Amino acid sequence: MRVIGLAGWSGAGKTTLLTKLIPEFNRRGVRVSTIKHAHHAFDLDTPGKDSWAHRQAGASEVLISSGKRWALLHELRDEPEAALPELLARLSPVDLVIVEGFKRDRHAKLEVYRAANDKPPLHPGDPSIVAIASDTALPDAGCPVIGLDDVAAIADCLFAKAQPLDTVLARAKEDS
Repeated sequence: MRVIGLAGWSGAGKTTLLTKLIPEFNRRGVRVSTIKHAHHAFDLDTPGKDSWAHRQAGASEVLISSGKRWALLHELRDEPEAALPELLARLSPVDLVIVEGFKRDRHAKLEVYRAANDKPPLHPGDPSIVAIASDTALPDAGCPVIGLDDVAAIADCLFAKAQPLDTVLARAKEDS
């Protein structure tokens, strides 16, 4: 497995870009999984459903399964938030894992930058940013800048710059 991240401020278009990249990789025969960091509480099951009731009753984990999919919900309760290496270890093997968020971690990342967002670029302060997808020229970027709408070129770059899982895990271990 290889790992690459998408980093950028809220509103930059990370999710929009990711929903264009996944089909592009699928057309190329590349199996992709994603990890998305959320900054808030979220729910995957609906209040009143059995799985929700199990969690509300105090279950540590609830696995929901059907003929179409399965999902595992893990309640942290008072445990600390899971680190990226722990989450990566829980994924089934694929060709490429794209991580949306975790912008402070040191895995290789592509910055998604949109000028209209009126936020400063991340790349000057983050040596883990290996390329930028932008809607504007960034002549002093110090790394490749790709047009935000050039999905094929972004996919090429992501696949080329993705790091082997072992490298990502070793770097995270160094940081802890």
